[in-house]
Amino acid sequence: MNSSVFFGLSSLAYILAMILYIAYLAFKNKTVGVTATALTIAGLLSQTAALLIRWKEFAELGNMGLLRGVPLTNLYESLVFFVWCLILAYLVIEFRYKNRSFGAFITPIAGLVLAFIDISGMSKGIQPLVPALQSNWLLAHVMMSFIAYAMFAVSFSTGLMYLIVTTDDRTDAAYIFWTAMLSVFIIVLAAMGIDYLTFKMSVKGQEELIKSYLFKATFRSGSGFVTVLSFAFSAALFFVIWRFGGIMKKIISGVEISADMLDEITYKSIAMGFPIFTLGGLIFGAIWADQAWGKYWTWDPKETWSLITWFFYAFYLHGRLMRGWKGRKVAMVAVLGFLAVIFTYLGVNLLLSGLHSYGAE
Repeated sequence: MNSSVFFGLSSLAYILAMILYIAYLAFKNKTVGVTATALTIAGLLSQTAALLIRWKEFAELGNMGLLRGVPLTNLYESLVFFVWCLILAYLVIEFRYKNRSFGAFITPIAGLVLAFIDISGMSKGIQPLVPALQSNWLLAHVMMSFIAYAMFAVSFSTGLMYLIVTTDDRTDAAYIFWTAMLSVFIIVLAAMGIDYLTFKMSVKGQEELIKSYLFKATFRSGSGFVTVLSFAFSAALFFVIWRFGGIMKKIISGVEISADMLDEITYKSIAMGFPIFTLGGLIFGAIWADQAWGKYWTWDPKETWSLITWFFYAFYLHGRLMRGWKGRKVAMVAVLGFLAVIFTYLGVNLLLSGLHSYGAE
């Protein structure tokens, strides 16, 4: 069996687990929760096998050895590794805090990533790495970056949950903030899905789909009526989430998740992810850049946005440790920080050009 079979099995397991975790959160059925956990573990084991097989396949194809042959050289491979890190981090949290309810908020991120892989139509083939990037620093820089990204994704989920359980007043800035963030995630995914269904027969690959057709079927449509309808639907979705957001608070509060627990997990996730990102993402990346391109820092779009992301989380830790901030202020910073992560990773790779446009990050 090749790696694609195991990747397919893990994707199916994660999507089913996501559905069951949401059902567990809604109905509080223990059997459903246990089944969701079992599927998540099975998916992680299957994906681990897939990554090891692909690693071997890639190393043999490029004759680069195991250290240089890590399969993190294109968008597909890096997204798959991000999902692996995220699921592993979630399972550690589930067993550490003995609470499955987090799965309803963390596994959907994995589900969205897997959906993006299929919606974008990105290539899943193994491609040799360009000579400039064949370095032992690949393993340290890219893997550490994505471990940090996974920790930041956890902090995003728990930060969003914190805002949900601590806000009641619909006019409160924090309430409007989290309803807007949730709405944006749903709207962007739906719009990309419509793009894919509309233009998939007209494009040659995911790069052309994203760069030339992003939101062309909705917000950037040539039809004024479609554009207005898209914005009207988005406004209506935001209103529904804003109007009935209190229901989510009741659901979360009913499964023994306290605000203090969410605040603690958010802080610990960032406290672990930040030094890993600093060392692996920035310092090791700069050393690798000097070896590959002769300069430690070139203000490439990826480098610039990585630094912006670093400042978000540095600000979070500074506010938390030096100013004593807790609660909604830092929770909103954690949510915004992950938006910066998403743009650093996907936005820069797909929308901007630069030295990293063919990289794995």
